[in-house]
Amino acid sequence: MLERFRAFWAALFTPVARFLLRLGVSADAVTVVGTIGVCAGALVFFPRGDFLVGVLVCTAFVFSDIIDGLMARMSGKSSKFGAFLDSTLDRFGDAAIFGGLVMWYAGRGDSQPLAALALYCLVLGSITSYARARAESLGMRANVGIAERSDRLVSILVMTGLAGIFDLPVLIPITLAVLAVASSITVLQRVLLVRSQALADR
Repeated sequence: MLERFRAFWAALFTPVARFLLRLGVSADAVTVVGTIGVCAGALVFFPRGDFLVGVLVCTAFVFSDIIDGLMARMSGKSSKFGAFLDSTLDRFGDAAIFGGLVMWYAGRGDSQPLAALALYCLVLGSITSYARARAESLGMRANVGIAERSDRLVSILVMTGLAGIFDLPVLIPITLAVLAVASSITVLQRVLLVRSQALADR
């Protein structure tokens, strides 16, 4: 969803990007701080069951993913390293969000099956990203799937936040189950797409 409304968010955060550039802040610094903020929000608050606070902290820093890109383009300093750093640190943030839920269910949440489900979502998130990156490194496409990164991220944050607001913890496992199925399908879709391209190149 962040991707689908990127133009809106870009317009909204352009003044922030300009202000940070005037202060001499680099896009890479925003990327690093944003990742630390997301990881802290998820790993500090989720394991304690403070879902709403955790979501608010994570959401505040998630938007750094848009701001750093704006800053790089506005300063004319877009670089391959910056793109690499951004994509790499995104994996840390994603893993922290699902990892925080794993820690909750393995601890106070007291449910090994749900801890395993959250862990499965964490692993599948990395696999979907890897499948696309590996395909592109081989000169092929794998940009398909019903569960893109932004969709997974928005879904789990929104539903976890609602679980905290309305005291409905059941929303989290329901969302995890849906994401587990959707992510599995996405991986399969990407594998099949790459296979069809590989066969066509023979």
